[in-house]
Amino acid sequence: MPRRVMQGTVVSDKADKTVVVKVERRVMHPLYKKFIRRTKKYTAHDETNALKTGDVCRIRECRPISKRKCWEVVAENG
Repeated sequence: MPRRVMQGTVVSDKADKTVVVKVERRVMHPLYKKFIRRTKKYTAHDETNALKTGDVCRIRECRPISKRKCWEVVAENG
């Protein structure tokens, strides 16, 4: 089964080798048929501590690294 890949913006880089990435998606409202934005934050593993707040990156699903971290940074700048 392929791993999920998402693109988002780094919100926090305070932890060591970890970044918090905000992923935004557009879903259609079931009644009004208007597109609305839904956001979710994921903690991702950043081995080199290269990403800073505001950077755009891609994250990929991986094995659990800690209790809440099961994503890893694949590419920086989209």
